[in-house]
Parts: sequence; C-alpha cells; structure tokens
Amino acid sequence: MAQYGKTNYWDERYTKDPEPFDWYQRYSGVRDLINQYVKREDVILMSGCGNSRLTEDMFEDGYTSITNIDVSRVCIDQMLERYRDKPTLQWQQMNACSLDFPDETFDVVIDKGTMDSILCGEGSTANVAKMCGEVSRVLKPTGCFFIISYGVPDNRLNYLEKEDIYSWNVTVHTVPKPTVSAAAVPTSEDSSGVHYVYVCTKGGSAEEG
Repeated sequence: MAQYGKTNYWDERYTKDPEPFDWYQRYSGVRDLINQYVKREDVILMSGCGNSRLTEDMFEDGYTSITNIDVSRVCIDQMLERYRDKPTLQWQQMNACSLDFPDETFDVVIDKGTMDSILCGEGSTANVAKMCGEVSRVLKPTGCFFIISYGVPDNRLNYLEKEDIYSWNVTVHTVPKPTVSAAAVPTSEDSSGVHYVYVCTKGGSAEEG
C-alpha cells in the first residue's frame, strides 16, 4: 500500500511523474455540485491541491481567486512554474493540518482526496481533527468545506459531524465514478460505483442530496 500519509511519498511521486493527475474526479464530474455551493467571486482554498487540473478547470470556468496548498514542495514548485501566467492563482507549500492563514479568510475550502490521504497516515484521527479545526478556523462565518472522498458516510461523518466543535452542518451527495479511473484506490472501502461529496456549511441547515 502506498504511503499516502507521508510527505516523502508525494515528493518522490511528483519528482518521478510531474504530469497532471486527477484523483477520483475531474472538474466535469463535480462541476454541478461546485456551482451549487461556490460562487464565482468566492475566495477559495484548494487544500492538498496536488498536480490536479481542478484549479485550472475552475479558473477557466470563472473561479479566479484560488489559493492552492500542498505539503509537497516539489509539487508546489512545479505548479508555480506551470501556472505562472495566472497571477490570481496562488501556490504555497503548507500542511493542511496547520494553516498559515488568518481566521475567516476563505469563503470555501475544497478537499479532493486530502482527508483520505491523511487517514492513510499515522495519527490519522488526530490529524483529521486538526485539519477540520483549521478549516473551520479559516472559513468565514457562512463558508463551506467541500470534500470529495471515496469514504462512505458511515465512516466519514464520524469525523465531520461535530457541530459543537466545527459549527457546520453536513450535507452528503454522491457522484458517479468516471467509467475509466486511473485513480482507483484499491481498498475495500472503495467498492461502490460512486464517490461521496461532503459539504460542511457554516450558518446553514443540513440536507440529504
């Protein structure tokens, strides 16, 4: 099993294979849900951006204020070079569990596979709690945390549904997996035909969708 929870795994991976790679879904697969929750003018944090095309595709669709962080310096340096012609896209090396941003900075935080990766590492429960706490801190009072995951609700909601701590309500959506997925994660938890989208919204009410 790959060491998804370790920084050196990602540095080595991006050094060996710098080509863009999207885990789980391309933007086209989640565009409708993103459009439902995210406004074009929102200030967005892409947490654990990797070398995905998600930021590029969102930028082309009118979302221009996106700050991208990743724990891998190799990855961030590659993305800085690739998108140097798009100055409204920011790229910073940063750990999602320890964000170097002021409180209430972002309207939206997007996570595509980052929580899943953290859950593959040591101290996973504590680290996911740190990540969620940091996301809650940097979100504006009506902001939302948009998570794309292979993890089933019976598992992931245990980490997310803590209103007394994070002051958000969680809505669960599903999106079909792409027909051909080079990003399949070989685990028993990933046996269904869908990915799950967890939308944690501050100052709102929960729905099932």
